[in-house]
Amino acid sequence: MRLTSRSRFHKLYEKILLSRFVSMVLGFILCVSLPFYAHYGFKTYYHIDQGQFNALIISSIAFILTHIWCNYLTNSYPGGRSAVLLAPQIITVYGFCILTTFLFQFPISRLILVTSGLATLFWLHIEYILTFRMRKPKLAVANQAKTQELISLSKKGHDIRVLETPNLNNVRYDAVVADFKSITPEWERFLTKCALNRIPVLNSEQVFESLTGRVRIRHMTENNIGSLLPSPFFEFIKTCLDWIFVLLTLPITLPLVLITALLVKRESPGPAFFCQNRIGRGNKPFRMYKIRSMRHDELTDNNEVFAEENDPRVTRIGKIIRKLRIDELPQLLNILKGEMSLIGPRPEQPSFVEEYDKQIPFYSYRHVVKPGITGWAQVRYGYTSEVDEAQVKIEHDFFYIKHCSISLDFYISLLTIKTMLTGFGAR
Repeated sequence: MRLTSRSRFHKLYEKILLSRFVSMVLGFILCVSLPFYAHYGFKTYYHIDQGQFNALIISSIAFILTHIWCNYLTNSYPGGRSAVLLAPQIITVYGFCILTTFLFQFPISRLILVTSGLATLFWLHIEYILTFRMRKPKLAVANQAKTQELISLSKKGHDIRVLETPNLNNVRYDAVVADFKSITPEWERFLTKCALNRIPVLNSEQVFESLTGRVRIRHMTENNIGSLLPSPFFEFIKTCLDWIFVLLTLPITLPLVLITALLVKRESPGPAFFCQNRIGRGNKPFRMYKIRSMRHDELTDNNEVFAEENDPRVTRIGKIIRKLRIDELPQLLNILKGEMSLIGPRPEQPSFVEEYDKQIPFYSYRHVVKPGITGWAQVRYGYTSEVDEAQVKIEHDFFYIKHCSISLDFYISLLTIKTMLTGFGAR
């Protein structure tokens, strides 16, 4: 859900900075036309060769795709407004275009394409810095019992102002937020007036979902969870992409797994690999593979215990591979067997599933999709070991199931790389 509104900004320079059309045109001049001119000059436009023409066309396509994609991810998912995520998106698009030219042997000036990519990298970061403050949603939230959790998000950096009375006091907001199920006639008239004045009026549950990446379901009446089923076409495409990724990265992942296994064997006695029973799609159990990261005498298939912070069972090599998630690489075999996916809710052990299912409504609904090596809950929330934390984690899982798409999977992939570099959530 897009929460920012251009109508909040009235000054000319603000409208220009927030205009996607101006950004596209100015960016095209700086990132496509200028690099071409820098290499060949304007006179070349009248007698360019095929390679130069192809470079101009492909760099134009790459810039437009990059601009649209970065804007989409920035506004579509919680945490998307991050400069860290811009570079991987730009590199992916331009890298794909360059790879395509090699595969199909296009006559092309790749120097222009690379220069255009570097200019795009610079321009989109400058635009991000200039517009960051204005693109941060400024929300007016009615002070109600069911909006308190939303109001508390102001402590986490969100610009949320509390409305004690139905009056904006001449302050401009991106949207007015309220719990529609418990508003009085006075507040209804106020919200109607806001809508007539072109101020967006939003339900607090929708805004909470957009800001946190969590879908809260307490009762069947709150959400038709059956409608959240992913489409068979998406699941087919996702499976194909999983297989392609596994096979293409096999020359890298296989030696890495073997070297890590040797280091594990060298450090402590016991097998380098082990299997655990986990619950997969449709509540069906399967055997999940991992590289051993704990002492063998503490680790058995029947020992279903959460890892603790600074767990003494973890070996020196284990600390490294758990932080970098290398211990999860054998699960690529689970993907080839059709039991897992690259991205999805993390599979839990049977005893935990049984316990959570007794205490958390709809817990088993997370098993409507294949479990993943990484997932939305892992990159947004991290490791959980208590029922209360599991409640928050499953709300993240519901968000993924509700919004699952190729773009969200790519976004989670970017956050996974960031998580591997920072060690977030590892134990």
